[in-house]
Amino acid sequence: MALTTATRGAVFWKNRGGGIRSFLARRLSITLLTLFLVSLLTFLAFALIPGDPALLALGTEASEEQVLALRAEMGLDKGLAERYWTWLGKFLRGDLGNSARFRGASIAGMILERLPVTFSLAALSLGFMLLIAVPAVLVPVKKEGGIADRILNTLTALNISFPGFFLGVLFIWFFGIVLRLFVPGAYVDYRRDPLSFALYLVFPALALALPNAAILVKFLRAHILGQLKLDYVRSALARGAGRRRVLYGHVLKNAAVPGVTLLGMIVGEICAGSIVIEQVFAIPGIGRLLISSITSRDYSLVQTLVVYMAFMVVLANTLADIGIRIIDPRISAGSGGVS
Repeated sequence: MALTTATRGAVFWKNRGGGIRSFLARRLSITLLTLFLVSLLTFLAFALIPGDPALLALGTEASEEQVLALRAEMGLDKGLAERYWTWLGKFLRGDLGNSARFRGASIAGMILERLPVTFSLAALSLGFMLLIAVPAVLVPVKKEGGIADRILNTLTALNISFPGFFLGVLFIWFFGIVLRLFVPGAYVDYRRDPLSFALYLVFPALALALPNAAILVKFLRAHILGQLKLDYVRSALARGAGRRRVLYGHVLKNAAVPGVTLLGMIVGEICAGSIVIEQVFAIPGIGRLLISSITSRDYSLVQTLVVYMAFMVVLANTLADIGIRIIDPRISAGSGGVS
């Protein structure tokens, strides 16, 4: 009897514990190196841009003594290397410091306040994406060339062509202004009214989900149709196996590996890439905070947010790699081959 995915995963973790430990160690090393390089490049980029963050924070009416005092408080009177290592050491200890732009507010507090907003938007977008993509892949692929197949091709092409922010503008115009299903810009805080908060996120989440769902459908559908033309499928059909059994028992399993890889990339993009959507719908999440911190040259806040976004992308791809090895333990990590 063929092993289920859960059983294969359990056997894999039991019999190949050493391999998975080595794999996780390599992935952790890559993650740490990536985050280090991201933090270093981000620091250098903003440190070398012309302008004085202390002067921007205090305004042009501030005296020279006030500017110099704030520069010393922010550590801007020290060399680049010393400033970077000081910031990195505090970051690793969990001391994210205070914002120079937002009246000395705690960076950790600002991020924690906005994380539920961005995570809720990402989770809702991911849910919409899967609800759209899974039926869209499975239904038309059974009847290639039919009416449903042609409609799906047209819709996926349209959604891929329209970026998320453009769909957001269309949603605001049509659903907000024309149909009056929501009030554009009337964001409701999740702590005050969770239901109204969730309802306001529906259209931003759809604007994020539709282009990514179209990409996932296009990719998986092409891979599944390619699998259906291979010899093992024709052999199974010739032996009397039904098309449905071959599709769900063999083809989808083989399509799962590249599908999980793409899904990991999409999840990372959704978690870290809602910047524009939050601006379009006036959602006070991590993305909008990043835009504000960049325009005000708030070094510490920018570096922390960029490292957070890099971590989300790397984490999503790492989880995707682990999922791939559980689905098919023969695949060697990092090579894409079969061990």
